[in-house]
Amino acid sequence: MLLFVYPSKKDMKAHIGQRLRYEETSLFGIEYIADGVIVGANRPHMTGMGREFFAEVTMEAGLIKAVK
Repeated sequence: MLLFVYPSKKDMKAHIGQRLRYEETSLFGIEYIADGVIVGANRPHMTGMGREFFAEVTMEAGLIKAVK
């Protein structure tokens, strides 16, 4: 699961149309994809910011298209 570097899901939604800020956490390979759906979370004890949330992000051409 990717680690999103945003203080809240609301803030993440405000960045639709921009590049995704994230950290890879998998030991088994890259999870980020430029086109498709990515599932991830913000874990404040790891990022040091905001509140914990989980999100499903639709990416298109390397930009955030939608956040659920």
